[in-house]
Amino acid sequence: MTMPALLLAFACAWILAACNHEPAPGTTTSPSTAKSSQGQSLQVSQSPQLSSALGTAIEQVADKAIPSVVHIVVKEKQELANPFYAYKDNPFFRRFFGLPKNMPKKLERELVGLGTGVIIDAQGHILSNYHVVGGATQIEVTLSNGTQYPATVVGVDPKTDLGVIKINAKKPLPFLTFANSDKAKVGQWVVAIGEPRGLYQTVTQGIISAKHRTGITDPGGYQDFLQTDAAINPGNSGGPLLTLDGRVIGINSMIASVSGGFEGIGFAIPSNMAAHVAQALIAHGKVERGWVGVSVQDLTADLAKSFGLQTPNGALISEVQKDGPADKAGLKKGDVIITCQDRQIANASAFRNDVANSSIGQQVKLGVWRNDKKQEISVTIGNLAVAREAVAAKLKDRLGVVVRPLTPKEAEEYGLPLPEGVAIQWIDPKGPMSEAGFEVGDIIVGLDDHPVQGVDSFNQLMTSMPHHHKVVLLAINHKSGQSGYVQVEIS
Repeated sequence: MTMPALLLAFACAWILAACNHEPAPGTTTSPSTAKSSQGQSLQVSQSPQLSSALGTAIEQVADKAIPSVVHIVVKEKQELANPFYAYKDNPFFRRFFGLPKNMPKKLERELVGLGTGVIIDAQGHILSNYHVVGGATQIEVTLSNGTQYPATVVGVDPKTDLGVIKINAKKPLPFLTFANSDKAKVGQWVVAIGEPRGLYQTVTQGIISAKHRTGITDPGGYQDFLQTDAAINPGNSGGPLLTLDGRVIGINSMIASVSGGFEGIGFAIPSNMAAHVAQALIAHGKVERGWVGVSVQDLTADLAKSFGLQTPNGALISEVQKDGPADKAGLKKGDVIITCQDRQIANASAFRNDVANSSIGQQVKLGVWRNDKKQEISVTIGNLAVAREAVAAKLKDRLGVVVRPLTPKEAEEYGLPLPEGVAIQWIDPKGPMSEAGFEVGDIIVGLDDHPVQGVDSFNQLMTSMPHHHKVVLLAINHKSGQSGYVQVEIS
C-alpha cells in the first residue's frame, strides 16, 4: 500500500471511531455539579444551561441598576484670544476679512460633552468622572425614566478622575451600593452600563481582565485601575462597572484605543478608591490625603534578589524626607515596604495609594524588609496638603519662586508628557531665579540630570539640595520656546 493510501485509511478509521464512541458498559453520562457559595447545586457541564444562567444574571443586573444610572450633558464656556484683534486698526485687514469696528479682544465658545453617572444615595448625589463634570458651567442630568434635572458640582478630584454632582429630585432616588474591589478576581464576570455615543441605557458584559493597572494616565495621579473587556466607548465615562449581584465594583474611566472606539481594553477606577473619594467630596468638597514623607520605587527582579527577597513585590524607599513622619518613625533609604496594615504591597503605586487613603493622624503599621529580615514600624500619617504648603513656602524663601503644574495646552505646545515639567507661577525680582534670567511662565523640566516630574518632584529635588549649592536647570523659555541649561545658586 502506498503512503498516501495508508494515511487516508488511518484518517477514515479515526473518524469512524470518533463518530461511534459510546460510554463503557455500566457507565452513564450526567451533568457534573458544583456547589455555589450559597450551597446550591449548579450544572456546569452543559453549556446551554450555563449560558442561560449567565444571561438571566445579566438581565437581573440590568433591571436593578438601570434606574440608578444617569445620562449627563455638560456645557463649558471658554474664552479664546481673538486672532484678528491685532489687526483691529488695520483698514486693509478689516476690509479684506470683513472685521467689525468694535472687535472684542476675546471670543467665547461653548463646548458640549456627554457622559454617564451613577446615583450613590437617595439624596441625589451622583458619582462620575472629573473629565466629565470638571469645569462645566452647566450640567443637565436625565434619569432612566426621562426626567431631567439641573445639577451642581459638589466636588471634584482630578488626581483620581472622579467628581460628585447633585440633583434635587424632591423624592428619594434609587441608588447603587459599592462592592469591595479588593476582593475582585481576574476572570470575574462584570456588567457595564452607560451612554456610549449618547445611546441611553446601553448594557454590555465582559470580565475583569486584570487588576492594579498603573501608568495609564497622569503618573502623578492615584491609579489602581481594573482592566475589563466589557465594551466601553466615549460616553460610558463615569458609568458603573457592576458585579453580577448588581453592586458597583468600578467607575468606568477610559479605554486604550488606536481607533478611538472600543478595542477590548477598558479601565475602571476600583470601587474602594471611588467610595473613599466620593465620601470625602460629599463631606468636605475636597479630598485630604495622607503623607509619610518618602519617595518609593518599584522593585525589579534583580533588586529583589539583592535585598534577599523571593519576589519583586513591595515598595523600595529611595528617599526619606528629613523631619517627615517616616524619618521620625525610623524608616530609612533602602528599606522595602512589603505590608501596610497587614495588607501585601504589590508595588510603589499600591503603597502610595494606601498612604493617600489613610486618615490624617492615623497610626499605620508597616512591614519593612531590612537586613534580610522583616520588622514592623508604626508611622503617624501626616497631611499631604500641609506638607506641600510647608515645602512651597520654604522654596519660596530659598529660591524666590513658586511653581505650578503645566496645563494640558502647555504640555502639548512644548511636547512634554504630563506631568513632566513645572511652570513658574510667581518670581521674586530680587531672588536667585530672577537673577539667573527666569521669568513667570518659563518651564523647568530638569534639575542636575534629574527629570522634574511635576510640582512635588521639583520641590523634593530642591529641598534636598544643601544651602549655597549651585544647581543646573534644564528650562524652556516661554517666549521663544527654546530650551537650555541655566545655573542657579540656592541660598
